[in-house]
Amino acid sequence: MVTSTNRKCSAVTGSARKIKDNAADWHNLMLRWEKLNEDGFNVAAYIVNMRLSQNSQLQLVDQSSSLSSASAAPAAPAVGAAELQDECCKLQDVVDKMVTVVKKMEQLMTSQRGIQDLEEFQFGPEGRKCPLFHTWNTKQFKLLSGVLWEAFSQELKLKQTILQELAHTETSDLCMVYLSCWLHQPFIPPQIRLTLESVLLETGHRPL
Repeated sequence: MVTSTNRKCSAVTGSARKIKDNAADWHNLMLRWEKLNEDGFNVAAYIVNMRLSQNSQLQLVDQSSSLSSASAAPAAPAVGAAELQDECCKLQDVVDKMVTVVKKMEQLMTSQRGIQDLEEFQFGPEGRKCPLFHTWNTKQFKLLSGVLWEAFSQELKLKQTILQELAHTETSDLCMVYLSCWLHQPFIPPQIRLTLESVLLETGHRPL
């Protein structure tokens, strides 16, 4: 639905136009991140199931080693190792795409800083007197962009750590901790999503 606010904002130019476009880009990048997080969790869960299954099989092999032939034992683990490697490559691909998303978020933050610098050059250290949209000034957009980028940067570091450790984790409890951290994203609390929603409201992407 096109509201009067949307029509008003659709005609904005200059700094307001760029800020509005940046807000839309933030929204799209967060949707992309959530899809990657879901894909990564599915792969990570499969890796954990494989590791736990392998550990169970190895325990059974150890217990029955006196009854089994040494030449026949290595065949099954070799197949499992190859499949585990394939799944780890899939998770690596997901994390690499997350890296790309965070780099684009950093570009948005840099863009917002550039807008702030331009405003200060044009209107002085205090910036323009009238808000570009409803109530916010340019500095508030810059600060919130930094908050968003910092949250996703920290979450990416966590994802990279999980990627490095998951396939080598021996205990089921630690595996569950890694999976829970991946799914619930402790560095991206609900307040971060509310921050984006407030940006979308202010720029007219969401009706007031």
